[in-house]
Amino acid sequence: MKKLQNTVYVNNPDRYLSLEGENLIVSHDKEEIGRVPLHNIERIVTFGHAGASPALMAKCAGSGIDLVFMSRNGRFTARVSGEVRGNVLLRRQQYRYADDEQFSLGVAKNIISAKIFNSRWVLERVIRDHGARIDTELFRKKTEYLKNSLKQVQTAQDTDALRGIEGEAASVYFSVFDDMILQQKDDFYFHSRNKRPPLDNVNALLSFTYSMTASMCTSALESVGLDPYVGFMHTDRPGRCSLALDLMEEFRSVLCDRFVLMLINKRIFDVSDFIKREDGAVILKEDARRKFFTAWQKRKAEELKHPFLDEKTEWGMLPYVQSLLLARYIRGDLDCYPPFMWK
Repeated sequence: MKKLQNTVYVNNPDRYLSLEGENLIVSHDKEEIGRVPLHNIERIVTFGHAGASPALMAKCAGSGIDLVFMSRNGRFTARVSGEVRGNVLLRRQQYRYADDEQFSLGVAKNIISAKIFNSRWVLERVIRDHGARIDTELFRKKTEYLKNSLKQVQTAQDTDALRGIEGEAASVYFSVFDDMILQQKDDFYFHSRNKRPPLDNVNALLSFTYSMTASMCTSALESVGLDPYVGFMHTDRPGRCSLALDLMEEFRSVLCDRFVLMLINKRIFDVSDFIKREDGAVILKEDARRKFFTAWQKRKAEELKHPFLDEKTEWGMLPYVQSLLLARYIRGDLDCYPPFMWK
């Protein structure tokens, strides 16, 4: 099994990245301020537009190290990747199956089942841990709705019907998201999901976390030989990693949302960590991103037992594990795709 390696986050937008020997060099105004050996790095994520040297980009591409460029507010900009080494037969089969409505619907049903299942158990965990601080009767009504939604998923006749079920389930789940925010209620509140741009502190954290996870899913799919741009539920669109977005649905509530709630409820973040721009967009300050990455790396390194493999793995390895299982299913080594279902 692949091991979780280090991700280097270059938070300051005026840092230039270059290569010296086998080392990543981080510079400011042509002066070296950081040096990191490349041998145990799997991903470099840089924010802003100072750039990277062609030599570093070539080295990363040749060594299988992701070099990801993000905007200052956490939106994906570009990614350097090397030669596609995946099995061409696997990708050809993926493309054939993506055009097969029934196959695509089957995979999508499993993914959405996992999303709804995980959302339900996030709410159940809140009932268990914080029952005295929430309206438990309201939460139980929501979990019952999500339980019934799982049955509807299996009877969906097409992808449009499945999207409708998923959308309703997401609306029910997010209707009590604000109730799961137990601290700093004056500064952290959730009325609805807004993302382009995020208009409040909670949505800013959610969008940033989703961006990090989407990047992880894209890299994981490519590492097992699948094309992250050709999905089974999200439709094809130029520049959109549809399969990565499909895969990410399994992790939204259980990995991303719970992480954001932890940042707020444990007071790792407060109102001073955000900037509100003139257009109403709310973004994280540079120092806040540093806190985010420290907590995110710690979270990714935490272990759990994978429900299908019955083996311990790190949270940060889940996109790779699920990508591997999806590839095995497409190759015909598994009877169905086993999504990640947490409890």
